Amino acid sequence: MKENKCCCGCGKNDDRLEKTREIIEKHKNIKGALIPILHDIQKIYGYLPEEALKIVCMGLKIPMSEIYGVVTFYSEFALEPKGKHTIKVCMGTACYVKGAQAIIEKLSSVLDVKVGKTTKNGEFTLEAARCLGSCGLAPVVTVDDKVYGGVHPNDVIRILEEYK
Repeated sequence: MKENKCCCGCGKNDDRLEKTREIIEKHKNIKGALIPILHDIQKIYGYLPEEALKIVCMGLKIPMSEIYGVVTFYSEFALEPKGKHTIKVCMGTACYVKGAQAIIEKLSSVLDVKVGKTTKNGEFTLEAARCLGSCGLAPVVTVDDKVYGGVHPNDVIRILEEYK
């Protein structure tokens, strides 16, 4: 029997590791299974912990470097736990020209968090997006699945208040 100790080092049993093995078993004979497996694992944990990636490596017999290459290429995958809410600031050309950099700086300052990181209280993860596909609403910010268009740095506090 495989060990199911939590990957955070707390020593507790973690049923998610067994679920990870089940996901791999379900997909392992399907060509191109890596991305669907990673998606399913991320649904379980909320991110892709190293321990789970090691299980993928062994289960699919894929080098860890290849797995990390896929995980770091696709922005939907996360190697660190995300906050309760994910804030994305579009940094595409239209949004950037209309002030997205000032918005991301304001969010970073107000939340005391760097881009790509999660606040200490675990409430928010701040991300810069290449493009959110809403150029006509530039500059655009999303919080989870809610879209805010025409955002000004002065709107940041009001937007954040909706999530407290």
